[in-house]
Amino acid sequence: MFKPTQKISLLTAFAFTISAQAQVVIAQENAPQYVVDIIEKANNESQLENMAFELLDVIGPRLVGSPEMKQASDWVIENYKNWGIETEVQPYGQWKSWQRGTSQLEMTYPRIKSLEGTQLAWNLATKKPVEAEVIAIPTFNSNSDFNNWLKTVKGKIVLVSMYQKYGRPDSQLKEHSLAGDYEMIKREKALALEQWNDNLKITGYTTNQLIEALENAGAVGIVSSFWSGELGANRIFSAKTNKIPMVDVALEDYGLLYRLASKGKHPKMKINIQSKDFGKTETFNTIATIRGTEKPNEYVLLSAHLDSWDGSQGATDNGTGTITMMEVARILKEVLPNPKRTIIIGHWDSEEQGLNGSRAYAEDNPEIMKNTVVSFNQDSGTGRIVNLSGQGYVNAYDYLGRWLDNVPSEITKDVKTTFPGTPGTGGTDNAAFIPYGVPAFNLGSQNWGYGGYTWHTNRDSYDKILFNELKRNVILTAILTYQAAQDENEISNEKRVLSLDKDGKPQEWPKPKSPNRSGDYK
Repeated sequence: MFKPTQKISLLTAFAFTISAQAQVVIAQENAPQYVVDIIEKANNESQLENMAFELLDVIGPRLVGSPEMKQASDWVIENYKNWGIETEVQPYGQWKSWQRGTSQLEMTYPRIKSLEGTQLAWNLATKKPVEAEVIAIPTFNSNSDFNNWLKTVKGKIVLVSMYQKYGRPDSQLKEHSLAGDYEMIKREKALALEQWNDNLKITGYTTNQLIEALENAGAVGIVSSFWSGELGANRIFSAKTNKIPMVDVALEDYGLLYRLASKGKHPKMKINIQSKDFGKTETFNTIATIRGTEKPNEYVLLSAHLDSWDGSQGATDNGTGTITMMEVARILKEVLPNPKRTIIIGHWDSEEQGLNGSRAYAEDNPEIMKNTVVSFNQDSGTGRIVNLSGQGYVNAYDYLGRWLDNVPSEITKDVKTTFPGTPGTGGTDNAAFIPYGVPAFNLGSQNWGYGGYTWHTNRDSYDKILFNELKRNVILTAILTYQAAQDENEISNEKRVLSLDKDGKPQEWPKPKSPNRSGDYK
C-alpha cells in the first residue's frame, strides 16, 4: 500500500500533468478558421518534444561535415516524407568530415583528478595518451624574453587562456557583494585583462598565432578555457593545432592547473582523445517544398540552420529553430495543403562557419531569390518571439502589420516591431537573402540567457528548451506564413535610403557574399 504522503505526491503529479497539457494559446473570438485550426494542432498534436528527442538525444550535435549532419538530414527528409511533403538535398561544396569521440582528461600530479573538458573540433586523435607537465604562460618583459621562454616549451602541455580568479558570473558578484567590494572586483578583473592583452602584444602574436608558435616549438598539447561568463558554460569551437591535441577545460579545473603551474608545483596532465577524420565530404542543404497552385513560381521561404557546434547537443542553436520550422510545415500541410504561393522550408548547412549553406542556396537559386516574396528565419534560442525588424524594407509594416493582426494578441503583445529598420548583414541566415532584395525577417527570441549560457557552449542541451515558448513560435510563424502564401496583394520589397555612416558617406545596401565551398576553415 502507498502511504498517505505518497498519495498526495501522486495526486500533485497528476494535477501538474494536466496543467502542463493546457493550451498555451487560445483562439480569440471570431478568429478565422485557419487560425483556430493552427492553434488547435499546435496545442493538441504537437510533435515538438518527440522531434527534439530524436534530433538532440538520438542524433546529437550536427557539426558541418560530420556523419551526424548527414544523419540529421536523412531524419528531416523522413519526417517530411511521412507528412506528405516533398524534399531534396542540394549539394554545394565540401568540408572536412570529422566525428567526435571520447575525451579523457586527467591531472596525474601532484594528485589524481579527472578533469572536465573536451577535445576541440577537427582536432586529431591521440594515437596513445599524451602525458606531460603543464605550464602557464609567464609575464614577459620583452620580446626576447618571450623567445627565450618559447625554447622551454618542448615536451610540455601549455595553458593558453587567461586565468579567471573569479568563477562566478558578474550577476552574482553584483548581487551579493558589498558595493565597495564589487567595484574592487571589477577593477581587478579589468586590470587582469589589460595585463593579459599587454603580455600577448609583447609576444608579437595573436592568440591563434601563438598557439601555432607553441606547436612549432615542440609543445605536446594545448589547453584552453573559453569561459562564457556563466556557471559551468564554456564555448566550444575548433582546434587551432595541426598535429598535437588541443582541448578546452572547464574554468574550475583550468584554474586548478594554472595555480599549480604558476606556483611551481609542476602539475602533470594526461590527454587521451579519440576522434575520427574521414577526409573531405559533401556539404548540402535540405530543402522541403509545399507546392503552390495559383502562383507556384512565387515563394515564401522558411529558414533555419540544421548544423550546430558540437560542445553539447546544439539544442537552442539551432535545434529549436529547426523543429519549429518543421512543425510549422507539418501543420500547414494539413491546414493549407494547396497554398497559392509555394512554401519552401530551408534547413541550412554550415551556418556556424559564416552562413555558408544559406548563401550557397541564394547564389545557386537566382530565380527563387528573384521571386521570393518574403522569408522568415528562426534562430538563437528557446524563447518566444519578441523582436521583428523591417530589415530596411520601406513597406514592411503594411503587410507584416496586417498579418500580425490575425495572430492572437496574447502572442503579439510581447512582440516589439521596428520599421523600417535596417538590413541585417550577418549573424543568422536571413542576412544571406537580404542582398538579393528578399524581405527576409529574423524572428528574434526572448533571451533566456542564450548569449552567455547556451550559445556555442557545452550547456546547449535538450533540458534548456521551453516547449511552451516554441509552441507560441509555431503558432505565430504558421499564421504569418499562411497569410504570406495566400495574400492577394503584391508584397513590396522597396528598400529604404540608408543613413550616412560615421564618416558622413551614404551607407550601401548589403551585397551578396559567396559561401565557403572548399571547407578550408580553422
